[in-house]
Amino acid sequence: ETDAGRGRMGVGTVHHVAFAAESVDEQEEWREAFAEQGLAPSAVIDRKYFQSIYVREPGGVLFEMATTGPGFTDDETLDELGGRLTLPEWLEDEREEVEARLPAFDGPNVGSDAD
Repeated sequence: ETDAGRGRMGVGTVHHVAFAAESVDEQEEWREAFAEQGLAPSAVIDRKYFQSIYVREPGGVLFEMATTGPGFTDDETLDELGGRLTLPEWLEDEREEVEARLPAFDGPNVGSDAD
């Protein structure tokens, strides 16, 4: 316990630490364990490619417990990964802005016929 107060986010700080849960059931076990310890875990948040719960420990560090599935092959085959920018539905309306902010990238699948 400290009276130092909360730090400010900035260069060199960590926003959160993420851990993997192999299944939704394992994630729920963690959620229940956090609650039993007096912490306040978030509801499950669907991130399309995985599901997350978050909990902040008393010192202020934010932890994420994310499922490993369904994964990035949910909407692309393994061979297509990296060939085009795939966005979750909730970001599609912002595609033009998202793409404009991305740096140029040249990789093995860029410009392939993955479209």
